[in-house]
Amino acid sequence: MTSYPVFVLKRFGQFLLVVFLGISATFFITHMTPIDPVEESIGAIQQMGQSDPRAVELMRQSLRELYGLEGSVWQQYLHFWGRLATGDLGPSLSAFPTPVSAIIARALPWTIGLMSVSVIITFVLGNMIGALAGYYRKSMVLKAVSLVFIAMQPIPYYILAFVLIILFGYLWPILPINGGYEMNTDLRLSFSLVLDILRHSILPALSLILVGTGGWLIGMRALVSNIITEDYVVFAELGGVPKRRILRSYIARNAMVPQFTGLAMSLGAVFTEIVFGYPGIGNLLISAVHAGDYSLVLGLSALSIAGVAAAVFIIDILGPLIDPRIKVE
Repeated sequence: MTSYPVFVLKRFGQFLLVVFLGISATFFITHMTPIDPVEESIGAIQQMGQSDPRAVELMRQSLRELYGLEGSVWQQYLHFWGRLATGDLGPSLSAFPTPVSAIIARALPWTIGLMSVSVIITFVLGNMIGALAGYYRKSMVLKAVSLVFIAMQPIPYYILAFVLIILFGYLWPILPINGGYEMNTDLRLSFSLVLDILRHSILPALSLILVGTGGWLIGMRALVSNIITEDYVVFAELGGVPKRRILRSYIARNAMVPQFTGLAMSLGAVFTEIVFGYPGIGNLLISAVHAGDYSLVLGLSALSIAGVAAAVFIIDILGPLIDPRIKVE
């Protein structure tokens, strides 16, 4: 196990490289967009009657200084990393002078709540059905259930979201279809507020669960179909070991390791949040892109890149500890 610390250090170096390259690419891509937040602000001010060329030019210079857009792109890039190293994401350009960190802090809990619940349910449900379908291959019930989830798996999240809105928002209007809570709701923590938030999260979470379960099901069923031919499974069956124990201790336990590797990549609900108007990171990101808010786009992208890369890194280094068959040399 002496090589394990070296393995962790290598993976940590890869993690830092992925984060650096991802954030850098996002910085240059955002600065290549045709939307100029300074000119957008000046245009809005001019519509209110300000047209003096000298005043407009002074305003342009002041806004570039306030927004941190002075100098060349490379100077802005170095300045951005300097601020990011201290945890300063700068002010939002579309909601100036509100800090980007404050805007993200308001949206982040919504995405964490939605994604954590939907990912856990999807992961558990897909792997459970996949393991049963792979082991009990003659079961017609499991074949029918698998067929339903596999048929929904290629459907884009937003298409299924629209279908759910039509079904439960118009044809059978029993669930809210927009936002994270009712308008004019008292946001102080209470039982009624929690119930309201849960009701608004049902359809977004359901669209993610229905589409995502099929992928885990297919992967788990394929893994189980290969494992049941292994000698130790055959000998356990010949030895009279109960089928439930074989499935739980011999098959599912070994098949889960590769599934955990893909768990970190199952994050993301941008389109679902947009369709349902859910007040999370995905909805906020699209709004920032449309507004040309470089700072907010970079802050959200940096958070997303670092979060996914960190999840992959953690699962990667836990792999050899969970499964001794994984070599770290």
